[in-house]
Amino acid sequence: MKTVSFTIDDRKVTAHAGTTILNAASKAGIDIPHLCFDPRVEAIGACRMCVVKVQGARGLVTSCTTTVAEGMKVVTEDHEIALRRKHVLELMLSEHCSTCMGCDKSGACRLQDYAYRYGADQDRFGVVLAQAPMRNFTTLNKGILFAADKCIKCGLCVKYCESVQMAEALTFAWRANRTEVTTPFDEDLHLTSCETCGGCIRVCPVGAMLDKNAVGKGRDSDLTRVKTICPYCGVGCQMDLLVDKQRNRIVRATSTPDAPINGGNLCVKGHFGVDYVSSPERLTHPLIRTADGFRQATWDEAITYVGDRLRAIRDQHGPDALAFVSSARTPNEENYLVQKLARTAGATNNVDNCATSCHAPTVAGLAAAFGSGAMTNSVSEIKDCKVMFLIGANPTAAHPIIGLEMKRALRSGAKLIVCDPRKTWLAKRAHIHIQHRPGSDNMLINAMLRCILDEDLADKQFIASRCEGFDEFEANLEGITVEAAATYCGVDAGLIRAAARLYATGKPSAIYYTLGITEHSCGTDNVKNIANLAMLTGQIGKWASGVNPLRGQNNVQGACDMGAMANKLPGYQDWSDPAVRAKFEKAWGVPLPQNKGSKVPLFIAAAGRGELKALYIVGEDLVATEPNQTQVIEDLGNLELLVCQEIFMSETAKQAHVILPSACWAEKDGTFSASERRMQLIRKAVDPPGEAKPDWEILCLVATAMGYPMHYDHPSQIFDELVSLSPMFGGMSHERIGETGLQWPCPTPDHPGTQFLHEGRFTRGKGRFHAITFQPQKEEPCGEYPLILSTGRTLYNYNCGNMTRKAEVINQRDPGNFVEIHPDTAARYGIAQDEKITVRTRRGTVTGLARVGERVRPDLIWMPFHFIEEPTNNVTIDEFDPVTATAEYKCCAAQIEKL
Repeated sequence: MKTVSFTIDDRKVTAHAGTTILNAASKAGIDIPHLCFDPRVEAIGACRMCVVKVQGARGLVTSCTTTVAEGMKVVTEDHEIALRRKHVLELMLSEHCSTCMGCDKSGACRLQDYAYRYGADQDRFGVVLAQAPMRNFTTLNKGILFAADKCIKCGLCVKYCESVQMAEALTFAWRANRTEVTTPFDEDLHLTSCETCGGCIRVCPVGAMLDKNAVGKGRDSDLTRVKTICPYCGVGCQMDLLVDKQRNRIVRATSTPDAPINGGNLCVKGHFGVDYVSSPERLTHPLIRTADGFRQATWDEAITYVGDRLRAIRDQHGPDALAFVSSARTPNEENYLVQKLARTAGATNNVDNCATSCHAPTVAGLAAAFGSGAMTNSVSEIKDCKVMFLIGANPTAAHPIIGLEMKRALRSGAKLIVCDPRKTWLAKRAHIHIQHRPGSDNMLINAMLRCILDEDLADKQFIASRCEGFDEFEANLEGITVEAAATYCGVDAGLIRAAARLYATGKPSAIYYTLGITEHSCGTDNVKNIANLAMLTGQIGKWASGVNPLRGQNNVQGACDMGAMANKLPGYQDWSDPAVRAKFEKAWGVPLPQNKGSKVPLFIAAAGRGELKALYIVGEDLVATEPNQTQVIEDLGNLELLVCQEIFMSETAKQAHVILPSACWAEKDGTFSASERRMQLIRKAVDPPGEAKPDWEILCLVATAMGYPMHYDHPSQIFDELVSLSPMFGGMSHERIGETGLQWPCPTPDHPGTQFLHEGRFTRGKGRFHAITFQPQKEEPCGEYPLILSTGRTLYNYNCGNMTRKAEVINQRDPGNFVEIHPDTAARYGIAQDEKITVRTRRGTVTGLARVGERVRPDLIWMPFHFIEEPTNNVTIDEFDPVTATAEYKCCAAQIEKL
């Protein structure tokens, strides 16, 4: 990109052509006052505070909208400019409530700072009282408070909502001194298209938009700011916790524009979903089950009990009699220790994490095709995609900040293909939406592959030089026709051809998918076929072009990276490799176990058969998340020992023999691995409640009690041990990760990290094509169960709801279970909008409110799984992918009934 040279206040500066004066000055460390500018929002030049002089220009110009030019001479402040800014401030203050003493933004308000800096007289123009709004649109909203008398009408909140979030929930009404921020038709905010992302609060330069629940609990200037990473989905958003250290509580969360992945944007969960940290429902003391329930125990008693029982079961029944489940919500360091505990003190490879329930087919499928089972590109590349191909993914709900990046790409002219049985937000705006039958993904992908071959759109040079297995792959597609596939998928053949052409010819194109691909009994095959599509067209190994699984939990990528799975050691090293075994055995001082190891659903089934005697679970709620919940409870009840390391009394903890209270993410240090392979630091903000301990400390105590002494002083020491044993992390340390993180592979201390994978060469050498034969869902609709039930996540809630449902803001927006039904289906059953209905499958029943609309196909009903009082997983099917044991959450036969 061309650069230009110019001067700002007689200082020579260079910047890319097209950069604004304000941005160039900011990058050079030169301050230009501004109130209506925020880097997240397109500049509007409304406040006139950023005016500067440019030699040759007529009058003062707004630096936020004026771009730099070669030889330009800029003056950012002199007497004339200062006087102009002073007058602008005085006009603002004449309409602004200036009672700063009681304002939560006092000390962190740019208007206040500039008024002091320029000596603005608030009485200069008298008090011009704006007409009060007809009604305050945030009165009934639980999260956002709008103070109209503090609003300076800068327009940032309106612009952010309109152009970044694209929710269009805020607008301006009236004119002149009657101008006010409001909602369409003055509706209460939570009844509009508002997504409660908190963006209006984060961009507001004054105290007009505030976190309602934080008001009066501490001004920003009095609170300690702790930089950390969001504990929800796998995007890896950096956020700041504003903490009252004296009261040991988080007052609110925010984010700044320099955040490396999210650029200061957060979703509703990140901004408002941290209330659970201080919930009175937190576990505070170890508990041991008795005949009458649970009794409180000391740490020494609980650890001794757990250590003795695990050791006895190991010695009496062998390594397959005990198993360990790690947590996608705990840091890398703790996931590393869980698998180390299993393989040393436990002498077993029976260790797993929740990836088995979601993205294990990604790890297996992409590793088989490419040699690496992770997102190939970075979030920052999405804006440069020319064609985005989404299949089985709903980013605006499940990965909202990636959804924002896709919205940004759309605004820049990118084309969008969405393959989804539901009309999601992005599907409604897609250039091509293929609303195919649930479970027909591989039929659809095979049809696209057939079309690309038939129309000579394959990248033959890429295939010849970079891939293997093509002949078998091509032969497998013989006999497949687009028309036959379209008939089975229930879509128009022309749409399939159009999608294939658009994706194949995009320069560049990228694939994005999530659990709509992986949570099937053929999930691994689905992933392999997506890899086939990328390799056939050469759409991989380039900037903004690749295959991108969006991970569902904050550290599910890290749980896999750390080897918390039976068949891999940390860094995806094969435990059957003699050299790898020797390295770990030397470091850990014990022989590595030889048993094959297993996975979560198989642990549960083995417990039911009496083969698994002890199960140690860290931070996962298997009862709530596994399919066929009734059977899960029955099988777990057969264990001799169930240990749960938890922050809440989860549904699984209720079945436990021992509960060990742990610290949550905000109460300890460590690292998370984002979906884009970026390791980032989390930092302790508050102390844990009662006697709760960080998970890494508990794991060390348990290992020691089992006869394998384990001790560390800080998580950074655990990380250093990981790095010493894992070449792909060899150049990392807590110090190097710092504020911006590092993306693996990062093999040496001078390596910058890897932005995107497979440039010039696949991790496995050559990419491997796989011949994929379509396999239908395990349970087809029938006369008794004529509909297909699919499940998923909403924007507002997260997994089993133990974290999000502690926030009243979220409960207001997403209060209970519901069933999406097509109007034709609802009419056939006589079901009305918001009527409570029953969903029945062969495994049981669950109830929810009917949401009637054309969001789903007539043959489909869709439900979330967040509401434990109406557990959707009570009716999902316990059929599994044969490679990874991932359940078929996305397809089972169902019936609906009026309650």
